[in-house]
Amino acid sequence: MRAIIEADAAIDLQLHTLYSDGMWTPGALIDHLMAEGFALAAITDHDRVDIAPMLQQIAAEKGFRLLVAVEISAHWRGEWVDLLCYGFDPERSALQAVARDLLTQQQDNLRQTVAAMTQQGLPLPDAAVHTILEQPAVQQPHLLVDLVRRQGYATPERSAGRLLVESGLKQITVDSAAVVAAAHQSGGVCLIAHPGRGDGYLCFDAALLDQLRAEVPIDGFEVYYPKHSPEQIAQYRAYAEQHDLLTSAGSDSHTPDHPPIKYRAGWCRKLLERLDIHVSGG
Repeated sequence: MRAIIEADAAIDLQLHTLYSDGMWTPGALIDHLMAEGFALAAITDHDRVDIAPMLQQIAAEKGFRLLVAVEISAHWRGEWVDLLCYGFDPERSALQAVARDLLTQQQDNLRQTVAAMTQQGLPLPDAAVHTILEQPAVQQPHLLVDLVRRQGYATPERSAGRLLVESGLKQITVDSAAVVAAAHQSGGVCLIAHPGRGDGYLCFDAALLDQLRAEVPIDGFEVYYPKHSPEQIAQYRAYAEQHDLLTSAGSDSHTPDHPPIKYRAGWCRKLLERLDIHVSGG
């Protein structure tokens, strides 16, 4: 049976737990959403396609509607572009192969970096490195920086981050076109996360969106985001309407200190309708 929610119902379509780089447990996050009156949400842990069935089970047991979703660390023209994928088949997802490949590449890069450090006379404890390799891909470079700092290898002239980058450390991302293709193959849709955020991510204007769409069949983008200015929101809304694209809304909450935001379901009507959720009212 098709789900129905009111246009003014509260939703948040970008949330993170400790299964990627957040502090929420899934259970605590869903409990918070229910207590605050959210009608629907999406947990989009970075590159964690594998946990989608588990998240669906937790939400079902609590009686909360949770979208199947993930945020994939991607790139386009050498720039970092996070992509939000919704509505894919969690049991038979081509996105799973993309996420596994990303994790393998990140682990290989971390091992190579650690070997380069050792060659410089800056060895790192095997047990600590092994622990980092077991963490989500998005966390591994940050955890290695912390380890190097704790080892006392950083200096005022050469920070831990600089030392590791010079030793080959990278934050691994995958090609945007491959992510979109995998999402579509899996029955889902793919949107650009926080297109106007900056902070190391590619900041899109209309011209760049035109260029991306000429190369990659993206389905839309996240219009409503805490770091988007009112002018950016208006520009992205107009662009989406002009080109019949899907729009999403997300707080990017990682911790209880920055909790989910109550976005209006009607703002994401086309996306929700594509995911078989009817939005009632204006």
